[in-house]
Amino acid sequence: MVKTVFITGGSRGIGAECVRIFSKNGYRVAFSYLNSEKDALSLARECGALAIRSDVSVSEDITSAIKKATAELGKIDVLINNAGISQSALFTDITDEMWQKMINTNLSGAFYATRAVLPQMISRKSGVILNVSSMWGQVGASCEVHYSAAKAGLIGMTKALAKEVGPSGIRVNCVSPGVIDTDMNKSLTNEDLDALKSDTPLGKIGTTKDIAELLLFLADDKASFITGQDIGINGGLVI
Repeated sequence: MVKTVFITGGSRGIGAECVRIFSKNGYRVAFSYLNSEKDALSLARECGALAIRSDVSVSEDITSAIKKATAELGKIDVLINNAGISQSALFTDITDEMWQKMINTNLSGAFYATRAVLPQMISRKSGVILNVSSMWGQVGASCEVHYSAAKAGLIGMTKALAKEVGPSGIRVNCVSPGVIDTDMNKSLTNEDLDALKSDTPLGKIGTTKDIAELLLFLADDKASFITGQDIGINGGLVI
């Protein structure tokens, strides 16, 4: 039976790689995007996916997107909460607006999307929810307190929800990537990247494919006894 996956923030980076890999593995794919319309539409054509413009930080927006995906592709079997933003700032420089934008996008967005798909999963007694956190959600990052807090919240949400919906046959897991070669890390200098590589036991930077392949495994029935877990994928930088 063909399954459907909905991926938030699917136009670039880890999200775009998920769109490609899940499509290649026989999934019907729908994904949301916010600003990268050209990239999103090109990716949709490439993969035969459904691209829907939506702001995950607005409850009505992402709920509407998921309703549209369900109407066009059928029931959603897998939700990947990938959409997120990053920002560096001293704690004392974080404004109310910066804090709220970070929490609304990186944490509330996952809550809104999950709330939108959960009723149909509960009624079927099956489904998979996958959250994309960060190693900084596990251990915290200096000058990224608001980012770390939001990503830590995703890990807590994963564990609590897994306990709540496990009896309904729904699995909830989280992946926490380390340093990955994405646009989010393009601001890092070569010196910074070299330092991160040297600090990483495997001596390299991760790829979007590394993350997408793990998410594909967790979505599959091969992972049917895995739930409530936060899986670090960081080359050993955080152990």
